[in-house]
Amino acid sequence: MKKDTIKFLKLERVDATKIGLSARTNQFVEIYQNLPIEQAQDQSERCLDCGNPYCQWKCPVHNYIPVWLKLAMENRIEEAAELSHLTNSLPEICGRVCPQDRLCESACTLNDDFGAVTIGNVEKHITDTAFANGWTFSYPEIANDAKKVAIIGSGPAGLSCADVLTRNGIKAVVFERSEFIGGLLTYGIPAFKLEKSLIKKRHQILVDAGVEFKLNCEVGKDISLAELNAEYSAVFIAIGTYKPVIESSISVDGVSVLQALDYLSSVNQDILNGTSVQMAEQIKDKRVLVLGGGDTSMDCIRTSLRLGAASVIGAYRRSAGDMPGSKKEYINATEEGANFEFNAQPIGVIYNDNLVIGVKFIKTSLVIQDDGHRVIQHVAGSEFIIDADIVITAFGFQPEAQTWLNDYKITRDNYGRIQLANNSTQQVMNNIYSGGDIVRGASLVVYAVADGMKVAQEIADKLSK
Repeated sequence: MKKDTIKFLKLERVDATKIGLSARTNQFVEIYQNLPIEQAQDQSERCLDCGNPYCQWKCPVHNYIPVWLKLAMENRIEEAAELSHLTNSLPEICGRVCPQDRLCESACTLNDDFGAVTIGNVEKHITDTAFANGWTFSYPEIANDAKKVAIIGSGPAGLSCADVLTRNGIKAVVFERSEFIGGLLTYGIPAFKLEKSLIKKRHQILVDAGVEFKLNCEVGKDISLAELNAEYSAVFIAIGTYKPVIESSISVDGVSVLQALDYLSSVNQDILNGTSVQMAEQIKDKRVLVLGGGDTSMDCIRTSLRLGAASVIGAYRRSAGDMPGSKKEYINATEEGANFEFNAQPIGVIYNDNLVIGVKFIKTSLVIQDDGHRVIQHVAGSEFIIDADIVITAFGFQPEAQTWLNDYKITRDNYGRIQLANNSTQQVMNNIYSGGDIVRGASLVVYAVADGMKVAQEIADKLSK
């Protein structure tokens, strides 16, 4: 198939079609439909195939984006899937949850004047089509069980590490304290962004490849780090960040003031178990107020709408343009019926007979200091109240205490993040490695994937000597 080099002049950027609003707000299913083959080919053909592809370098795993766009254009889907998997252990996940508007697509040469190539949608099309056609990534036989690696945590960093170790013929054993693998992929991200069947499929792919999963097994309780270090050639700590950040003015009482992850985990657990969502009883017909401006706050907002809330308001202390979350998710939330209050800092929850009736706010403004830094200032006399029956806090996450790390004298910073030996390696000490959110702090899935793949290759190179 001959490429039309000026396709971008003839065809505008087209995003994936969303399912109807009524269906969206009544179901926990992905809202974006797959691109039809012809549309995926057309959008792929818009790529300029830049000599120094900015999209590839902006991508944290450095996907060969122009190359697999060309393969998709030619409908060589299995080849495209193979190439996509070489640089990304979880392309079916990243194609859905990556903020492409802030990463690869933001760096697309066409972005400013013609609209970026729909990289994320094509990535999703490639993997979904390949899987539907029965394609699977080919793994080698496990060469030597004597050289095996323990992975603590089955989030994106842990799964990616297991994947790359297996590609190198090394036995990976994953220890996960929960019932299901995936970490925040499973328990944090709602099913309308990432259907849980995809994680179950990835689980089966890795099991078939030779990865061993020990579920409901908590390090520090059921087995010690010292035991793992003695039994395994290397240990990778990828435990993520699950402790909520709580502002001093807001206390979480677990009844009418909820913490985001507890809320989302409860809903996702019921969906995974195939049972009715019990949280709906608490949310239905209630006025819900979500505090925070990241993707997690959008997840809480959109989940509440699906559980039948009478109204949902998101409140953030900065402007809409300053929100750290994806612009796409903000648009989806407003389409589905959410309202927002910006430049509003919560200063206290208001109760009546131990029941929440609202939150008191003060208006904020951004002031540019002499050194160029922007700081938030409160506007005197601007206090106001937003009425609410349920308040959900979504201020981010930080590492849990994890006393078993202290017992092993693993160095952590003031925020509880594990510190690496130096910037060029994922090694912590001796044969112990770490990566993902527990090192970076709460971050994007794709960065955790990148860390997991990097540490696996480090370990594989070391064990091959």
